[in-house]
Amino acid sequence: MSGAGSEAAVRGAGERPGYGRELTVGGVGVGSGVSGGLKDPLDGGGVAVGDGGVDERPVPVGIDELLERVRAGYERIEPREAYEAAQGGAVLLVDIRYAALRDRDGLIPGALVVERNELEWRLDPQGSHRAPEATGHGLRVVVICNEGYASSLAAESLRRLGLHRATDLIGGFQAWRAEGLPVTSRAEEV
Repeated sequence: MSGAGSEAAVRGAGERPGYGRELTVGGVGVGSGVSGGLKDPLDGGGVAVGDGGVDERPVPVGIDELLERVRAGYERIEPREAYEAAQGGAVLLVDIRYAALRDRDGLIPGALVVERNELEWRLDPQGSHRAPEATGHGLRVVVICNEGYASSLAAESLRRLGLHRATDLIGGFQAWRAEGLPVTSRAEEV
């Protein structure tokens, strides 16, 4: 291999600090572009290769595979365990459900309500728009969506910001409610 394309392949085309990708040329794996030993769970697992060159686009994956990869990177939490940890002040519960669901189904008392599109800005301890509860990167955050799917991707995003203890609630709000845990109709939104 020669030229700029091969140099990019050796470096790990498009690799981000701490992450990388398995490189493929002409459909054949040529080694790992992994930097620091961490596999990027949101990466498609390789790079697509066109006619003789390296294409830096990740190989597409479906949402089920993406969720499996993301969830493999951390331990999720059951509703009862999250409730007990919140009662003891060991976790910050963060409800990312949209307003219509909160209005319809209610809220988890004591949970910080943050719309999904504001989550990273409100929980980044270094951010200028952070919530007062965003006290540091060691904060244990439990992200809660309606059924436990979107929260997995949100927790991964927080982990990328350095909130290494971020996780999500298995089954989301619906599992919380089905478990008979406290729910209220009063909101204290951020």
